[in-house]
Amino acid sequence: MNQTMPENHPPSLETATLGAGCFWCTEAIFQSLQGVSKVTSGYMGGTVENPSYENVCTGNTGHAEVTQVEFDSNVISFEELLLVFFKTHDPTSLNRQGNDIGTQYRSVIFYHNQEQKEKANKMIDDLTKELVFDLPIVTEVAPITEFYRAENYHQNYFNQNSGQSYCAFVIQPKLVKFAEHFREKIKPELL
Repeated sequence: MNQTMPENHPPSLETATLGAGCFWCTEAIFQSLQGVSKVTSGYMGGTVENPSYENVCTGNTGHAEVTQVEFDSNVISFEELLLVFFKTHDPTSLNRQGNDIGTQYRSVIFYHNQEQKEKANKMIDDLTKELVFDLPIVTEVAPITEFYRAENYHQNYFNQNSGQSYCAFVIQPKLVKFAEHFREKIKPELL
């Protein structure tokens, strides 16, 4: 896919909101993709207004940790984001990713419009028919609700804390695996 766009071609900005476990991991992955202009960690899908990280961690607010991804669909499509989403977490694990357990770590696609809903459901159907995963996909597909931006210290977490043990032992291996499968989609300056 040619990533060079004519100078007079306006960007076609869209937003995707995805929950795939800990937002520190997914933020780092989506930030590295060509066509992604902004990634914000936050909370969605719950019943409490303005939840804090501590509130969400209890699992009692109903929120999922999500990343809200702003992207240029002329460079990377929603379907390509979904492929990255499904390849970089376990969509067959209900309410957990690795050692992170609770509804806040659920696999979820919050769609912003009918087209995203249809594309998400089609992707799940296709992955199921192709037997990509050994177990059934449990990813929730739900309409967006109020997005609450996570606290500042959660934003750009991996880039600011790469020496921290969680980053070294959990996020870094995910980034290496991600790069093996999506090298052509990674921003050149990160290679």
